[in-house]
Amino acid sequence: MEAVFVNMQRYCVVGRNVLMKNTISKLFSTTGVNCLDRIWRRKRGLPENPNTFGPLTNLPDFTYVDGRPTPLGSRQKKRLMKQREYAETIIRMTGEVDFAVERYERLKKEEEERRQTVLKLKLVPKGKHEL
Repeated sequence: MEAVFVNMQRYCVVGRNVLMKNTISKLFSTTGVNCLDRIWRRKRGLPENPNTFGPLTNLPDFTYVDGRPTPLGSRQKKRLMKQREYAETIIRMTGEVDFAVERYERLKKEEEERRQTVLKLKLVPKGKHEL
């Protein structure tokens, strides 16, 4: 029984924006290759994935003629909630970093003060004292 081979040639972006000829010579199973033209999109300042950002994802689906605000879509609500979570995480972690920097400076200052007091106590002149 002879196996049926499929020979297809296509140009796809593989790895770090290297354009290479992709020849697939297998039975009908092929692996997924990202065929978005990343170089073209990057040159024009567009995101690599066109579905992550843009007017179709960020703007409402419709508007009222009288100017009432439109309700948010379910995905838009999820995206806003995720962005709020990211902002809260960033604020919390920034506060932790600030606390760590202040603590380090305080400990460094305390260590220097302790060292100065030890040196001050050590450097007492010895010998005869007049009473």
